[in-house]
Amino acid sequence: MTGIRQLADHLQLSIGTVSRALNGKADVNAQTRERVLKAAMELGYVPNQSGRSLRKGTTSTVGLILTQGNSLGENNDNFFFGVIHGLQTALKKHKLDLVLLLCSRDEDPDSFLQRMVAQRIVDAVILTATRTHDERFDILRRANMPFVTLGRSESLGDASWIDLDFEGIARSSVTRLFGRGHRRIAVAVPNVDANLGPLFLEGYRQGLADCGLPFDENIVFHAETSEEGGYDVAEKVLATEDRPTAILLIAELMSVGLYRRLGEAGLTPGRDLAVIAERESPVGRFLLPRLTCFRLDLDALGRMLGEMLLSNLPTFAENYKDVPKGKIWPLELVEGESDPPLEMKETLLSDG
Repeated sequence: MTGIRQLADHLQLSIGTVSRALNGKADVNAQTRERVLKAAMELGYVPNQSGRSLRKGTTSTVGLILTQGNSLGENNDNFFFGVIHGLQTALKKHKLDLVLLLCSRDEDPDSFLQRMVAQRIVDAVILTATRTHDERFDILRRANMPFVTLGRSESLGDASWIDLDFEGIARSSVTRLFGRGHRRIAVAVPNVDANLGPLFLEGYRQGLADCGLPFDENIVFHAETSEEGGYDVAEKVLATEDRPTAILLIAELMSVGLYRRLGEAGLTPGRDLAVIAERESPVGRFLLPRLTCFRLDLDALGRMLGEMLLSNLPTFAENYKDVPKGKIWPLELVEGESDPPLEMKETLLSDG
């Protein structure tokens, strides 16, 4: 690997001259600059990013912290692929790179963040899988490291954040199902401490109250937000004495396992159990009946998240002063066939 010293020796120029030529400084004549750039390409020159970072005091890098198996990025979910594209679109305008910092499911998220901060491998971070009370915010504040969050928390203070409208999704889903004749509506929420679970559950409670329905802890099912979690939820539904006629799922991936277990029991999703899921993903196109769920613009979400981060970086803050400090991101209902009116179910059963 050719570094700047080897390049300078090859050209018989000083390191300072080569450095200024590579960085486009005006005090290097055009002929020398062209000669340096040509040699750099031929010899495979690789800049020493660590040295540059030390001199600048920055890395020009933003870290997106993900926890393996967290409730938003698990298994085949495409959520973060779309968000990352939008993030990179916003950051590359200012020549900032995005790196993924993956916290193992076996490592404490607070310890992981402390290690990343101590190494100073990024200039700012984006936190995900926020908890109701999250110690990571204090870690970043003590380190004077800018950050934004994808998710809300009671510990946020004045930090910038974006979150999906979990309450609105759950509340409107209950109202939709109630209007279709359902009176016993279950809900599946994550079995982890991410704050999206309590938010979704609160929206579910509000929806029940809007419709004059009682809250029943016996049909609140806690599970992993995965195919396996959906299978487990279906097991619990089947074992419930007063079986619900409808269910809300916090993640669409759960529908795969739920459909499978219902089928094993000789039941049909939609006909025997109405289903609405929190968010659309590619898997929904291959489910029968097609799942009723919610859609959002992941690319736009990622761009907004990037702009929020830029508004917290001193170098770029002035250009992003109109970016909001917090935003609940809306989702659009995508109607499928998995939540038909209850009277349709009864008609199908009688015809059968």
